[in-house]
Amino acid sequence: MKVIEYHERTKHLPNRPARSAGYLDWATEPDPFRSYDGTTPIQLPFSNAVSDANYFDLFTRNNNRFQAFSFTNIAHLLELSMGLSAWKSYSGTSWALRMNPSSGNLHPTEAHLVLPPIQEYNNSGGVFHYNPQSHVLEPRAEFDEQFWLKLEKHFRQKGFLIGLTSIYWRESWKYGERAFRYCNHDIGHAMACLSFSANLLGWKITYLNSLSTKDMEVILGFQKTTWKEFEREEPDLLFFVHKSSQNLDKRGIPSDIIKSFDSLHFKGEPNQLSKDHEDWHVIDEVSSETSKPVTEGVIYHYKEHEYFEKEIPAMSGEGIIRQRRSAQAYDGKTTITKNDFFAILDKTIPRSHSAPFDLEPGDIAVHLLIFVHRVIGLDSGLYFLIRNEEDIADVKQKCHPYFFWKMVHDAPNMSNLYLLQKGDFRREATFASCQQDIAGDGAFSVGMIAKFKENIENNPFLYRRLFWETGMIGQILYLEAEAHSVRGTGIGCFFDDVVHKLLGFDNNAYQSLYHFTVGGALEDTRITTLPPYYHLKKM
Repeated sequence: MKVIEYHERTKHLPNRPARSAGYLDWATEPDPFRSYDGTTPIQLPFSNAVSDANYFDLFTRNNNRFQAFSFTNIAHLLELSMGLSAWKSYSGTSWALRMNPSSGNLHPTEAHLVLPPIQEYNNSGGVFHYNPQSHVLEPRAEFDEQFWLKLEKHFRQKGFLIGLTSIYWRESWKYGERAFRYCNHDIGHAMACLSFSANLLGWKITYLNSLSTKDMEVILGFQKTTWKEFEREEPDLLFFVHKSSQNLDKRGIPSDIIKSFDSLHFKGEPNQLSKDHEDWHVIDEVSSETSKPVTEGVIYHYKEHEYFEKEIPAMSGEGIIRQRRSAQAYDGKTTITKNDFFAILDKTIPRSHSAPFDLEPGDIAVHLLIFVHRVIGLDSGLYFLIRNEEDIADVKQKCHPYFFWKMVHDAPNMSNLYLLQKGDFRREATFASCQQDIAGDGAFSVGMIAKFKENIENNPFLYRRLFWETGMIGQILYLEAEAHSVRGTGIGCFFDDVVHKLLGFDNNAYQSLYHFTVGGALEDTRITTLPPYYHLKKM
């Protein structure tokens, strides 16, 4: 099967990394910002004040009052989820950071919106591309109120659409064949970012899981777009953004409405990202193999769990979003308390009516292998968090027979956290993560273990979705780390089968798809931090 073949050939092995150029060709470095030349950008307003919502309100939906689907509020949603968070400068070179993290800060993820008629666009609706560099919407197609009312009537409520797409070249420039994995990690991070930011506005995003990849291409006008070779955008998923308090019973869009998008005139030519490219054809092949067909719309329900940790006094939700950064190195000594550790893990458990998982990414398929290094009150060692109870017996049976599987009883409401083996696993964590010290120098690190073969064999398009789930978990870990005075970082480079051997896996029923680590960050004082949109004030 081609998807499994791709996964096998893009594993890093201790004696053979996955295929890439092996060096950085700075002459062909991709432009980190996509724009559609020939459009007339609409400037979005910047938010003037930080929301007073508590950090806990990013997750729960009780306290966030609904705010109108206005141009200003849509701008705020985009600024907090897909916008810039800062600029960094060192030795004459500057680079932008974003609210949504990305492997190597390369940002393959793009956002497109389908908006109802807005005053700021001559009272017309349309299809727009969001360009975070200048915080603008680039109008690609225009339609009237009658066109939009068909969509509104279908969903039986007001709202709008947001689509996420990937430009594979941005990642493959550096990471070669493994880049497809990283693009889908980044989609998952962006999904969580949008869900959290929407929640602060009293909005909810719901994944329209019935739609095919081709449906999304038509809606976003990609079939009418002239793409430069190797730089096309691949549609990943489409959300309907709606009022949090209103349930959405649709997971698709009727074919006649989709076809009506084909009648629109789409404008704008994608800017050129690089002057030359390397052809990583296996990425196009796996992209094609994992293209989603039309499927029956499914409404997913998760359990109603109480949270282990509730409101953190004086902790701003928006403030945590804005301060999130990726650690580059850890001090090798910072500890966290057992209760903070439990609180961080607890937030990764999907809950109905709680962001981000109530966007309904699908059946929960990812579990956490945890290397505990410096958690006060907890033995160092290997732990395992089962996130879907249906997999407990299966995972246990496939692991080493000598593991304890001792339930951690003092973790309230988290009865599926188990101690596998006591001991100092800093060396093993470091080695498994491509010998990167950050995996052993933090308070703990995580390997995200997905139920793999069964999902992929039945539905190849779920390959992408497994990575989306890991990215969503990663985004929660980022924010939770910040909220508990430490810092997180995602790790895409790891020796896949070293992790599997550590657990005792002898087949691909489960696979490690993403690593993450949390600890006390070391700051590089040589690097200057600048405000996110300072460059616009200089112009």
